[in-house]
Amino acid sequence: MRLFQQRTKVCRFDSARAFSKEYELGEGDFILASRSVYETFFKSLGIKAHVEYKDKYGAGEPTDLMMDALLADFRQTGCDRIVAIGGGAVIDMAKLLVLEGNGTTEQIFRRQVPLRKAHTLIAVPATCGAGSEVSNVSITELTSIHSKMGLADDSIYADDAVLIPGLLANLPYPFFATSAIDAFIHAIESYVSPRANLYTRMFGRQAMEMILSGFQKIVEYGPKYRMELLEEFLTASNLAGIAFGNAGTGAVHAMSYPLSGVYHVTHGEANYQFLTAVFGTYQRLKPKGSLRELNIFLAGILGCEAEQVYTELGHLLNQIIARKSLREYGMKEREIHEFAKSVEESQQRLLNQSYVKLDAGQMEEIYRALY
Repeated sequence: MRLFQQRTKVCRFDSARAFSKEYELGEGDFILASRSVYETFFKSLGIKAHVEYKDKYGAGEPTDLMMDALLADFRQTGCDRIVAIGGGAVIDMAKLLVLEGNGTTEQIFRRQVPLRKAHTLIAVPATCGAGSEVSNVSITELTSIHSKMGLADDSIYADDAVLIPGLLANLPYPFFATSAIDAFIHAIESYVSPRANLYTRMFGRQAMEMILSGFQKIVEYGPKYRMELLEEFLTASNLAGIAFGNAGTGAVHAMSYPLSGVYHVTHGEANYQFLTAVFGTYQRLKPKGSLRELNIFLAGILGCEAEQVYTELGHLLNQIIARKSLREYGMKEREIHEFAKSVEESQQRLLNQSYVKLDAGQMEEIYRALY
């Protein structure tokens, strides 16, 4: 039984210039980037690589159609090394470029074609949530089913993850907040996964402590104080990515996918909607086991009794950014049942990694309570 692996080399640089010089970015490199990040930090460096911006392929979270267009562009360039600079969407899209062959995105995600790595990938995160730079997971919306689907395969690991804390400086506060909450969810879900072990929980605990401590400081000193914490949050996101890359995520992610797929809610924000409700359900159904250990750990950080952890966590996160009701995104009441059934039918990989494997009825109760 495999306990733990870390395939990706993790590096840190003080600036984009230092990274570009060390890696000798230039001809033969295919750069996929967030436009604002690249133009702010990299464009002035005059890097002679093939550069494409993510917004060329569409706005928001990746879809299979966006990824297909990117694959077509990359396959015409003859480039060998891929450099992804941006948030989780950019890195998730770039991961498919490493594969040999001419499969479509849907064929790749449904494993209808062989998944064999043929190119080098360097991942440079510009948000503090996805942890995609160190995970073997890519997420896309399959437009044929109007829901997100995850691909987890060792062939799509990045070869190098490059951390440059300053790249987070221009991240608007709402995106910073939901990204950091997403990183926390990666850590907490992986902590109680049936696949968790001593190694993954070590990374998850450190990530949760860093994120919650940072949130407490932001509540005390205000949103601008996050500029003092960029390295801490980027590191915590990376640690959480290592944890969930080995132990997986669960029902929080699974239940968020229809909301993201149908109403185009960003990944971190969609996950946030379900965090405390799912873990409160776990608490009711199976209060002992690793959840009890987790609750004691979180209670020490939050300064409350273990039984009140998810109430206090919800209060803290609501001070960071307010959580909405599902109806505020446009969700219809009839979709409560539809979403629960679709998750049960299409997200077994994630449900099997949950602390308690929820059925459609239990998920319907959660959707209804949040509606």
